[in-house]
Amino acid sequence: MSVDSEGGDDDLRERITNFLRRNFPQIQMHGGSAAIQQLDRESGEVHIQLGGACSGCGISPMTIQAIKSRMTKEIPEITKVHADTGMGGGADGDLGGMGHSDGGGGGMSPSFPGDSGDDGEDDEGPQAPF
Repeated sequence: MSVDSEGGDDDLRERITNFLRRNFPQIQMHGGSAAIQQLDRESGEVHIQLGGACSGCGISPMTIQAIKSRMTKEIPEITKVHADTGMGGGADGDLGGMGHSDGGGGGMSPSFPGDSGDDGEDDEGPQAPF
């Protein structure tokens, strides 16, 4: 696993940081932070740590989903995004997968627009403020 060892990783890291600042200014505006914890250019995986006010914020699951959705579209080298709010106990939003299968996030999974549940209905759910 190569972690920030190649010169291209610096460029990719900068693009990810700029992406977060440009697309999610509300993270900083609301007292939160987003930092790249790990970047594997070969596999296209990035681990993002949301901190500050993001820890415990009720909207952070929607922010994580939006980061995953937008980042993989805007930065083609990124294929999978992992994010953690630092709260532990299942707070990792494994954003490349289908969600939590172990229910570690307190027994309830957040609903996101466009996600379809087991009942097959379209759930428009709450919209993120960005």
